[in-house]
Amino acid sequence: MPAYVLVEVSVHDAQTYERYKQLAPPSLKPYGGRYLVRGGPTQALEGTWQPPRFVLLEFPSVEHARAWWASPEYAAAKALRHESAHSIMLLVEGVPATTPVTAIGESPA
Repeated sequence: MPAYVLVEVSVHDAQTYERYKQLAPPSLKPYGGRYLVRGGPTQALEGTWQPPRFVLLEFPSVEHARAWWASPEYAAAKALRHESAHSIMLLVEGVPATTPVTAIGESPA
């Protein structure tokens, strides 16, 4: 089942964070990860959530995402992120791509 890492980032050292942005992408490949969202404008549809920066990663599984987060490939980038920004990171398990809407709580039409 796919898994997603959602990250809200508040950068306080832009120069160091730029170095992070260079190091992080190559660390994803060995774990099957990819960016779905990497910055860009956000718009609250409900509530008042206004993340300064939002990142969404996709992995083949929760295990792949956890392995990436704890990996030696990501360690240097993670250290730069910790140094240059405050982050809130959430790991969530997705549903299989073949799951019909009715299987996740919706009533059939």
